[in-house]
Amino acid sequence: MDNNISGSLYSTTIVEFVASANEYCKYLEKARELDGKELLQILQRLMPFIYLKATLLPELEPFFEEGNEKFVREEDWNKIHDTLKEKFGTADIYLEVFDERINESETPVVASLAENLTDIYQDLKDFVILYQTGTNEVMNDAVWECRLNFENYWGQKLVNSLRAIHKLLYSGEEIGKAPEDESEKERILRQEKWIISRRQKDFRKNGK
Repeated sequence: MDNNISGSLYSTTIVEFVASANEYCKYLEKARELDGKELLQILQRLMPFIYLKATLLPELEPFFEEGNEKFVREEDWNKIHDTLKEKFGTADIYLEVFDERINESETPVVASLAENLTDIYQDLKDFVILYQTGTNEVMNDAVWECRLNFENYWGQKLVNSLRAIHKLLYSGEEIGKAPEDESEKERILRQEKWIISRRQKDFRKNGK
């Protein structure tokens, strides 16, 4: 690998992205030590910076033909997901408007904040570990894959989650409330069906 490419792997843009990604992973890994609202306030400030730095990652070509090694195991994912879901409680589920399922669904689409944040964690954690190997070829492919996944996968999850976080922090909704017997997903769907039905009735009434 030539010196120009090697030097770019230590550019300010990449180093700052690595630092922000590492901070994100550290906070999710110690989420059990924080209450739900405190964690969301931290993520509200950190996630826009991650998004900005991800947009500035250089367009590189992969060095290896085979895919990058993965380090986040299923049990790691489940542990963080379950902790976040418990911390957020009923606030975990929110209505989604930017989801490909909307075109195929006759009912409102809901998403899980814990699931989105853990999916982002999985990509960022694998990236950070690969980058910290210090091997130029591995670092190069880590940056290449992270940028690709940002564009096609976790970037949308990040902005979707940030929208939900903003609403939770400024709406006064209780964060960490344990769900009742009826799942929160079912409650939201039932509520939204009523709202949509009511709007349809009003529309038909006004159209007469």
